[in-house]
Amino acid sequence: MDLSLINTLTAASKTASLAKPDQARAYVTFLAGNGDYVKGVVGLAKGLRKVKSKYPLVVAILPDVPAEHRQILVDQGCVVREIVPVYPPENQTQFAMAYYVINYSKLRIWEFVEYDKMIYLDGDIQVFENIDHLFDMADGHFYAVMDCFCERTWSHTPQYSIGYCQQCPDKVSWPASLGPKPPLYFNAGMFVYEPSLTTYHDLLDTLMVAPTTPFAEQDFLNTYFSKIYKPIPNIYNLVLAMLWRHPENVELGKVKVVHYCAAGSKPWRYTGEEANMDREDIKMLVKKWWDVYTDESLDYWNHNVVAAAAALPVNGEIPLLNAALKKAGADQYVTAPSAA
Repeated sequence: MDLSLINTLTAASKTASLAKPDQARAYVTFLAGNGDYVKGVVGLAKGLRKVKSKYPLVVAILPDVPAEHRQILVDQGCVVREIVPVYPPENQTQFAMAYYVINYSKLRIWEFVEYDKMIYLDGDIQVFENIDHLFDMADGHFYAVMDCFCERTWSHTPQYSIGYCQQCPDKVSWPASLGPKPPLYFNAGMFVYEPSLTTYHDLLDTLMVAPTTPFAEQDFLNTYFSKIYKPIPNIYNLVLAMLWRHPENVELGKVKVVHYCAAGSKPWRYTGEEANMDREDIKMLVKKWWDVYTDESLDYWNHNVVAAAAALPVNGEIPLLNAALKKAGADQYVTAPSAA
C-alpha cells in the first residue's frame, strides 16, 4: 500500500471534524426484492449510528421492495430512494452468481447529485469504526479496496488458473505469455465516489456497448474507473476470504469495515456449516454483527430519545451544558433554584 496514501488517510481522519457544514455527504446502499437482505441494511444503519457517523444512510431500492420493508428502513432513519432497474444488453454471459445481473442497477446512485460525495456500502457490510474521514480524501478519484482472486468464484479467470493474486503479487509472477499484467482490481462492495449526471449518463451509455462479464457491475466499474482508481487499505472493506487466503495481510484489530460476502457468512443466515465458517475469527465477527443488530438502543427512535434525554434537565442541571462548561473551564457556577 502506498505510504503517501496511508498518510493522507490519517490526516483526513484527524481533520474530518473540520469539514465544511455546507458539504452534502451520505452513505448509500442498495436493496432489491422481498428477501431477508433488509436485515443487512438495518444492521448497517444501526452500525453507522453506533460509530456516531455524521452522515445519513440512503437506501436505493428497486420497485419490488415491499412496503413493509420500506417502512422498516424509514423507521431506522434511512433515506429511501426508489430507482428504476438497469439491465445490460441481452447476451449469453454466465454470471459468477445468477443474481449479479440486478446489481447493474447500482449505477443509478451516480444520479444522486444532491450529494457532493458518497460512500457506497453493500448490504452485507458492517461498519465497526467511524470512517467519515474517507469523505475528506481528494476529489477526482475513485477509492476502493483491492479484491482477492483466490476464491472459486474466480475460477473462470486466468488469475485463478495460475494462482496469481494481487494481494501477494510476488508469490506467483504473471507470465509474459498471458500478455500484460492485469490492472489493479477493486471489490465494488465499498467505494468512495462523487455523484455526477455527466458520469451517470456516460455510465449507462457505455454499458449498452460494453461486453458483459461474470462479475457484472463490478467488472464494469473496474474498467470504467481504471484510470482514476486509487486503492485504500483493506481495513475499509475486509473481504472475509482474506482471513484464510492472505492472513499475513490482515490486522483484524484494526479493521473498520467487514464485508460478509463469503459463502455462508451472512450473519442473518449463518449456520456455521459452510467451508471456513467454523473458524473462531468468523464466529467472532458474526457475533459482532448480531450485537449491533439486536441492540435496541441503536434503533432510530430509541437512539433519538436517548440523545434528547441527555439534553433534559436532571435535578435542575443540564448534563450536556455542564459537560461543555467543564471542558471550557467554566464549571464553577451555582445552579439557579427551581421555581417549583
